[in-house]
Amino acid sequence: MRAIGIILAGGSNGRMQNLTEKRAVAAMRVAGSFRSIDFALSNMSNSHIKKVAVLTQYNSVSLNEHLSSSKWWDFGRKQGGLYVFTPTITYDNCHWYQGTADAIYQNIDFLKESHEPYVVIASGDGIYKLDYEELLEYHIAKKADITVVCHSLPEGEDPGRFGQVKTDGDSRITEFAEKPLSHVSDLVSAGIYVLRRRTLIELLEINSREGRNDFVQDILIRYKDRKNIYAYKLETYWRSISSVDAYYRANMDFLKPEVRQFFREYPGIYSKVEDLPPAKYNPHANVKNSLISSGSIINGTVENSILFKNVFVGSNCVVKDAIILNDVYIADDAIVEHCIIESGSTIKSGRIYRSDEEGIRVFRSGTKSTVRFDA
Repeated sequence: MRAIGIILAGGSNGRMQNLTEKRAVAAMRVAGSFRSIDFALSNMSNSHIKKVAVLTQYNSVSLNEHLSSSKWWDFGRKQGGLYVFTPTITYDNCHWYQGTADAIYQNIDFLKESHEPYVVIASGDGIYKLDYEELLEYHIAKKADITVVCHSLPEGEDPGRFGQVKTDGDSRITEFAEKPLSHVSDLVSAGIYVLRRRTLIELLEINSREGRNDFVQDILIRYKDRKNIYAYKLETYWRSISSVDAYYRANMDFLKPEVRQFFREYPGIYSKVEDLPPAKYNPHANVKNSLISSGSIINGTVENSILFKNVFVGSNCVVKDAIILNDVYIADDAIVEHCIIESGSTIKSGRIYRSDEEGIRVFRSGTKSTVRFDA
């Protein structure tokens, strides 16, 4: 393909409660067997983008470990490959990434040393499938300077945590408001952009000279009336896991057959594979409409839930409408409903864990000394 890829996976997020105390958002596990960044990486690979840079920073240990081998996404090749860039202290720079534009600028040599004419930039927290080749063809046909992938939120979704856009009849963006206090539009930015490599280098260098660091504010919004910036509307499934409620909903969406089938269709989503035994269902196990991952052992009742790897559910337990992350031990007679249990937790016998009316809660109860906290 005529593009290189950049995945922004370095930011922190206070809306994720304690889920991001030990891991980056892009490292969050999704649907039992994936991590959030797998979707962007798989889309890059499926679109024949052969050279991809992942920019990490905040709580990057587990994310870097996940990316330690590029073979899972077929980036292990002589030409191109998967590059992981973290902030680097140099003679003339001693700063962490100051923003999304600054993160790319600090790795501008990656852009200058590449030969592909275009760049696809994607966020590491999006759950979606997209053919970036079709996106690039749209970008070229529109003679756009920058193309922004957008998605119309369904009724009832809060657009306040996204950049909201308005377009004219030709899909050119006429208004862009980054997380406005008042509602502007139900059409929101998906955090995916395409532009010429030379244009990106030029804009980043201007920003650096002027002390500007944010891609949205200092490029998209600043140049909205001076550049041809178009919206590409993504009509298929998309969700950003940038809050606890969004993370919960994204996982629960995978309990719907149509969503699971969409992501299983060729080309699929790929992830690092761990060698674990299949889930075991003992005689009194009762499982309905749930995803149970490898290494798990079920003795009780599990309904409308997602259990990640190495989860033990004891006898007479009820797990309902819940997300149980890796390496959780739920003792006999416990009840876990409508909440998220952090990885490495031990739920004692007879305990009850439920979210309150304020929204989905994340619980962490003790840790198993024999199991490493899975970030």
